[in-house]
Amino acid sequence: MNVMPEIDVELEFDEEILEQGELISDKLNMLRLEQYPPDALKGLRRFSSAEVAEFLGVTQNHIKKLHLEGKGPAPDVSSSGRRSYTAQQMLELRHYLDKHGRSDFKRYVPQRRLGEPLQVISVVNFKGGSGKTTTAAHLAQYLALTGHRVLVIDLDPQASLSALHGVQPELDKNLSLYEALRYDEYRKSIKEVIRPTNFPGLDIVPANLELQEYEYETPLAASNRNSPEGRLFFTRISTALGEVDDRYDVVVIDCPPQLGYLTLTSLTASTSVLITVHPQMLDVMSMSQFLLMLGGILQSIKEAGATVRLKWFRYLVTRYEPTDGPQAQMVGFLQALFNKRMLKNQMLKSTAVSDAGITKQTLYEVEKSQFTRTTYERAIESLNAVNAEIVSLVHKAWGRR
Repeated sequence: MNVMPEIDVELEFDEEILEQGELISDKLNMLRLEQYPPDALKGLRRFSSAEVAEFLGVTQNHIKKLHLEGKGPAPDVSSSGRRSYTAQQMLELRHYLDKHGRSDFKRYVPQRRLGEPLQVISVVNFKGGSGKTTTAAHLAQYLALTGHRVLVIDLDPQASLSALHGVQPELDKNLSLYEALRYDEYRKSIKEVIRPTNFPGLDIVPANLELQEYEYETPLAASNRNSPEGRLFFTRISTALGEVDDRYDVVVIDCPPQLGYLTLTSLTASTSVLITVHPQMLDVMSMSQFLLMLGGILQSIKEAGATVRLKWFRYLVTRYEPTDGPQAQMVGFLQALFNKRMLKNQMLKSTAVSDAGITKQTLYEVEKSQFTRTTYERAIESLNAVNAEIVSLVHKAWGRR
């Protein structure tokens, strides 16, 4: 008996990858709907009194005393007497302390004061897998939890930062910063693309694939003699941010992992730059090439009028395993070379971070009961130490002690 051969229907490569992209997108949306029913919006867990005390810079006893005296927002109290606050209540408590604390030194609300400029932090790396997006997300959320008004911009067309904040571009059809950067008559104000997050005090400009259009349109506009805007492309993000300067204290920009026009435009709008680096030889070699190319390109656009005036820039070691001998040696190598430019704290590698990412959450969102106590505490201590060091650099840039 003859057996008919199995027929394999061939698809064109472009058709196949589109199908697979749509399939993954549909499955991810199903997961999102399961996690955040019925409207697929992210919520935010409550924070223990210990966490609130750390974010506010007070003792737990002080928090307890305020509650017992009926001052400030009323926390949720468990049957065992444990107090917990929502992020909004924590913000209200901060303002209460600021109003009723020492009148000569308001240290509880760290927002910008008269004469203090908007701080714009670009998080960059040429190589994927350096923890760039994880760093940007946790930094922005930490800034918000410590009382700053924050705008986080996802400038990477892959939109990983957006996904962490509950946005799925291909389904949500959200606008991106491209709308405020484009060169035609359809350009919008950045105010039209900003949306709130589940963190009080933190807004986001999500990404989508249209951002890639900026990479194609900018060289065309720059070569057009009738387009002065194109020749001054590097001013477009700073111009857009000027429209919302009074609404925020800090802007955190997650740059794409490539040295294109989006990254260059972000860098020229920045007051500070954070370069993430994984402490392995290939990653450090890649960073070396990135820095050489970046320096050369910045010199070229400098001749066209671009200036990069930074208050600070730092290298941040990410996904660090201190017990790994070669990694420890590489960190020592970097510290010897760039001692003053290295953050003193490193972002430790942790399964807690990667496990939280599976459900598109950060460590500030995930319930710590999902992890063993030591795993969570080790990861969150590392994150808080890194972010607190960056916050101190922001405040120093404002001239504060």
